[in-house]
Amino acid sequence: MMKHNEGQHRHRRLVRPLTLIASVALALSACGAPSAAPPGQTGSPGASGGAGGAKVTIGIGGQTLLTYLPTTLAQELGYYQEEGVNVELQDLQGGSKALTAMIGGSTNVTSGYYEHTIQMQAKNQSVKAFVDMGRSSGLALLVAPKNEGKIKSIADLKGKNVGVTSPGSSTDMFIKFLLAKNGLQQTDAAVSAIGAGSSAVAAMEQGQVDAAVMLEPDVSVLSKRIGHDLPVLEDVRTAEGLKEVFETDAWPSSSLYAKADWLEQNKETAGKLAKAIKRTLEFIDGHSGEEIAAKMPEKFAGGDKALYAKVIAELKETLSKDGTFTEEGVKAVLKTQRVANPEIGDKDIKLEDTYTNEFVK
Repeated sequence: MMKHNEGQHRHRRLVRPLTLIASVALALSACGAPSAAPPGQTGSPGASGGAGGAKVTIGIGGQTLLTYLPTTLAQELGYYQEEGVNVELQDLQGGSKALTAMIGGSTNVTSGYYEHTIQMQAKNQSVKAFVDMGRSSGLALLVAPKNEGKIKSIADLKGKNVGVTSPGSSTDMFIKFLLAKNGLQQTDAAVSAIGAGSSAVAAMEQGQVDAAVMLEPDVSVLSKRIGHDLPVLEDVRTAEGLKEVFETDAWPSSSLYAKADWLEQNKETAGKLAKAIKRTLEFIDGHSGEEIAAKMPEKFAGGDKALYAKVIAELKETLSKDGTFTEEGVKAVLKTQRVANPEIGDKDIKLEDTYTNEFVK
């Protein structure tokens, strides 16, 4: 548990755009542009997945977020098509929305956060992640400009309204975890959906929320728009912050997951998807931020290609190198869920049923 005086000390840190990001996964959303691409549209017309191979629809929990970059980049590089899968990407603008779409049958696979597989097991639904992309959620809890000097600690969020991408998403779980960790009830602060990208920046700038769980480059864009750095209450964008908040060096985040019965019935297709993502992770590791940005849909840069390339360069060091999950990482996520999610609590969770490395070869 974090001591109160430690939290008081931490709130005085300011968000320094792009300078503190070191060794955990970031997420990048296009600002000054639509916060999400239209469903099924990922960039150039020629990168639609091709006509051959098994048809798979992947719902993404916020396509412009860089935490999900490998999912889109694999399409832009043509890797799905080369592996023999006809992939359609749908931007569902929030992890919980993407999960709901898959459970409802409108998508086959979700590009979302691993923690959802644990949540679904608690509801007696078998969902399994089969390739890992990120090692941290890369989130930061920021004070809105209108509350600078007023909100100085997690305790000060009592009775306040905190922005998250969507209720039930990882941003929501993050604030609930922090409230519980600091001795508050999870209902002590309300949450509001503000999405990501331009909508999240606008919500903070216009004072629609008192604080928000945000992602890069939204943090940097907001700081630039208001003309100064913003106070940060908690931050897991650095290895130090990740260790401090979650007490771990690995916290699996973005992944591909599907219903267990779909995986069982479509092993060959799942293997092709996993291989395409693994190849993409290798491409990211071997290329510069500028080279990677050049492969992505131009609109994802939000009009600032230099910023987009710079944050991608920082992201390179934070992604999985091989797409595999680690036992330490999945245990850390479960620990977080037991604190943040009352639906998990002390339920018996079989972690071996929430993920697999069998398709990452």
